Amino acid sequence: MIRVLLVDDHPSVGEGTRHMIEQDPDIKVTIVFSGMEALNKLEQESFDLMLFDLNMPVISGLELTKRVTLANADAIVLIYTGYDLASHYNMLMDSGVSGFISKAATREQLVTAIRCALRGEAVVPVHLLKQLRRSEVRFQQTDGNGKTVEEVSINEKEQLILREVASGGSNKEIAAKLFISQRTVEYNLTRIFEKLGVRSRSEAIVEANRLGLINERDLTYNS
Repeated sequence: MIRVLLVDDHPSVGEGTRHMIEQDPDIKVTIVFSGMEALNKLEQESFDLMLFDLNMPVISGLELTKRVTLANADAIVLIYTGYDLASHYNMLMDSGVSGFISKAATREQLVTAIRCALRGEAVVPVHLLKQLRRSEVRFQQTDGNGKTVEEVSINEKEQLILREVASGGSNKEIAAKLFISQRTVEYNLTRIFEKLGVRSRSEAIVEANRLGLINERDLTYNS
């Protein structure tokens, strides 16, 4: 019997998902409705696979995955969500997830994702698979004569933060959107300013735009 822990803060969605999965007689689903309940349940029982909703209050699916995989590196976690994962893809992969499945998936797709993950096979939507993961984006800055001054190295998290800054997000808003702490946003902004050789958010936006780290679609113009 395959034991699955399902964590979803919407009871009706969770119960519907459990009903779909348990149509397979080899799978037994235990459902809880918050990250804290999940952590308590994991202290009492072990599961073959965990299915986490991404957007949950207090402890998000990303944070829950980090805690679970930190305690057990062999834990198998699938992220189950109706939201676009593109902006969180690399952070989720870093957290230790084994794959992703949409809440719009059919019962067959859901069960297939579970069985693939248990075999150690990655389950990733095609549109995410096509994204080339790059841990750093490097640019060479030049002076007015075209001579190389220094190389700028911006990692994936810093680039995400830059885009949110360009779109007008406050540190608090960026932290909530990227599932990180406000202190982490502030720390990364300090590093970004140092790398770009700027002193303010507005200067960082101008320089990031010049280097191609953000584009016109990212920018919010205030009249």
